[in-house]
Amino acid sequence: MKQQKTSLFSKRQSLIAIATLFSAATLGFSATAFAQNPIVIKFSHVVAADTPKGKAAERFKELAEKNTKGRVKVELYPNSTLYKDKEELEALQLGAVQMLAPSLAKFGPLGVKEFEVFDLPYIFPNRDVLHRVTEGPVGAGLMAKLESKGITGLAFWDNGFKVMSSNVAMKVPSDLKAKKLRIQSSKVLDAQMRALGANPQVMAFSEVYQALQTGVVDGTENPPSNLYTQKMHEVQKHVTVTNHGYLGYAVIVNKKFWDGLPADIRTELTNAMKQATQYANAIAQIENDNALDAVKKSGKTTVYYPTDKERAEWVKTLVPVQKEMEGRIGKELIQSVNKEAAALGFK
Repeated sequence: MKQQKTSLFSKRQSLIAIATLFSAATLGFSATAFAQNPIVIKFSHVVAADTPKGKAAERFKELAEKNTKGRVKVELYPNSTLYKDKEELEALQLGAVQMLAPSLAKFGPLGVKEFEVFDLPYIFPNRDVLHRVTEGPVGAGLMAKLESKGITGLAFWDNGFKVMSSNVAMKVPSDLKAKKLRIQSSKVLDAQMRALGANPQVMAFSEVYQALQTGVVDGTENPPSNLYTQKMHEVQKHVTVTNHGYLGYAVIVNKKFWDGLPADIRTELTNAMKQATQYANAIAQIENDNALDAVKKSGKTTVYYPTDKERAEWVKTLVPVQKEMEGRIGKELIQSVNKEAAALGFK
């Protein structure tokens, strides 16, 4: 235990050292230096380059460098090559990395519990309702809450709706009773799995494949694109298309870095992000559909679609989590999301 604490202390000290060097370098830049030297944006994320998020990050890089005529250089670090789940937000706040696209579940542990509204099961009936939230006042209000944490929110990127995977057939919720299921660090996801009678296990995304392979956990939840690109389907015998929850990302930057950029550069980067966001959200569903087809064709995993009666049972089991989490997330916020659904005809 002592050795582990020393290791964590050393890692934090390294982040602080990197951040100190970054801050010193930033303070040393004059307007002329900005014009003569490319501004480097380190963009770190934890999924594969060929996922919707990975492809959107590539598109942002292309647009940012093109729009600024080379005055900005974006360095991409996919697949946890730079920082893992638990490290990346601290690295951003310290200035060791400038841009991230963490899943929305990451902001609860940071102290912005309202973001956990995105983790609630069956709160988004479809993508239209989702986008009314992310592209409207509710989404803008959530992003504003990050400012006090030294973070500026730039955009919401879709991944998609999640499926359940495990080594047992899952037609109804009771099939997952007592199973160990990996989740992100989220009180909502913890409550969701407990509602199913399962045992939630918090684990970094980069560790999930090995945990599934060795039986440390029995299953997990993911959009199909994550399941397929991380090869989880090779170590999971069954997938059930529950579409019970949403996985999305917030593209964020270090606030001090962002505010310190020349105004014209910030404008061009904002435009590049808007275009990259349109691209990201357009390809997300296509990528997930293709990934699910690839899982089926692999022959390694059985893909099951619940009947209407079975789906109703999933909904009945999981929707009460919304009420359970009102005290944590905020009753008014949950109601505001449900109002957006009602505006499109969903009860």
